[in-house]
Amino acid sequence: MLRISKLTKRYGGDQPVLKELDLGVSERSMVAIIGASGAGKSTLLRCINRLVEPTSGSIQLNDTELTGLRGRELRHARRRIGMIFQGFNLVDRLTVMENVLSGRLGYVNFWRALTRRFPQDDIDHAFYLMERAGIAHYANKRADELSGGERQRVGVVRALMQRPEILLADEPTASLDPKTSEQVMALLRNLSDELSLPVLINIHNVHEACEFTERIVGMRHGRIVFDGKPGELTRAAQDEIYAGAPADEREAAKEHAEGAVRAAAQ
Repeated sequence: MLRISKLTKRYGGDQPVLKELDLGVSERSMVAIIGASGAGKSTLLRCINRLVEPTSGSIQLNDTELTGLRGRELRHARRRIGMIFQGFNLVDRLTVMENVLSGRLGYVNFWRALTRRFPQDDIDHAFYLMERAGIAHYANKRADELSGGERQRVGVVRALMQRPEILLADEPTASLDPKTSEQVMALLRNLSDELSLPVLINIHNVHEACEFTERIVGMRHGRIVFDGKPGELTRAAQDEIYAGAPADEREAAKEHAEGAVRAAAQ
């Protein structure tokens, strides 16, 4: 269970990016965060795993208060938070297996990490997850030889190798074509169900948010202005979420949402 209370993030003397935000994410749930550019979606995810330092507020993951951790305690807590990035963040010269096993670096000693000699249990689990993601046959292939969709699947498996208590995904499909995007979203949903793992996704595509997640959180100017099921995302709710956004973003969100409604009716 993730519990966020009165989370605020301010850069210097500027207006806060996050404004006393409250949010809870339960086990075995897939939650999408939507909103215009600059709404604070990425900052929220990066505050959770402390890539960005919150200004004030509380972030609690199960029995651990994350905001007060430092040094070794923080490193250990980060092992419990898987992160999937828009840009994949793979090491191109390494193989798929080596990239996947890097998800265990926080759990092995220095010499095992340096020589990449991981326990057999880790290797077996890596093969299992790669099979589930459809990339096991690429185990010995260099990461820079893969397509975008294949690279993102490696990123998903690497994050899951941490055996995390929550999975964060920051625009995981933004650089993928529509078909591949849907495949990656379906993979995340299936793995969330299979592993009873909460997944929190920052996503621009409202259609995919409605189709693949069970809860949508809409943000505007650092605040949550909508929190409900996909079927509750009315036109009025969309207008409130995207109020003041550039016209192209508003139209794209509207088109995505209408596509989701049409798909649900079929």
